[in-house]
Amino acid sequence: MTSSALVPAPAAAHRTAEVTRTTAETRITVRIDLDGTGAARLATGIGFFDHMLDQIARHGLIDLDVECDGDLHIDGHHTVEDVGITLGQAFALAVGDKKGIRRYGHAYVPLDEALSRVVVDFSGRPGLHLHIPFTAGSIGGFDTQLTYEFFQGFVNHAGVTLHIDNLKGINAHHQAETVFKAFARALRAALEIDPRAAGTIPSTKGSL
Repeated sequence: MTSSALVPAPAAAHRTAEVTRTTAETRITVRIDLDGTGAARLATGIGFFDHMLDQIARHGLIDLDVECDGDLHIDGHHTVEDVGITLGQAFALAVGDKKGIRRYGHAYVPLDEALSRVVVDFSGRPGLHLHIPFTAGSIGGFDTQLTYEFFQGFVNHAGVTLHIDNLKGINAHHQAETVFKAFARALRAALEIDPRAAGTIPSTKGSL
């Protein structure tokens, strides 16, 4: 008589990173887990911006911890841009050599009358196309122009190509939220491990 037991395969290591960036304008620490559950702890000093970062965590299933002490007595520009830079650096570290990832991701996300599309490529080449015809200049103290600065900082340091288009929208809050939710969903798709391409670089060049 023989007996056997199923032994679960060891869990894959989570892709994590921690980056601290200090300048004369901001002091930022970002911690991420790309294989998380969507938990977030956010303190940028800009409520609406925290709300948008929470969308990235929740809908991307990324654990995200952001602490920022910025020069908000001037305005939110340095805080938002530098969080984008630091988050991009953390992503680049956590993704590593990109073996086995799907590389490409896209998502359409609606919210009432608003609809946005985001497409991302972990190409190793920074590039941003962004079209969001915001209907208001600010949302809860957040300057809508800073949406561009956040994503530009992110792509420059994460090394991704990113296309963002708000296709419809009347309410600026809805426009922004659909963009950040679609960004999160596109990230989640691109960073997913492809079981058919385990251990391989998703590029004919052999590196990304």
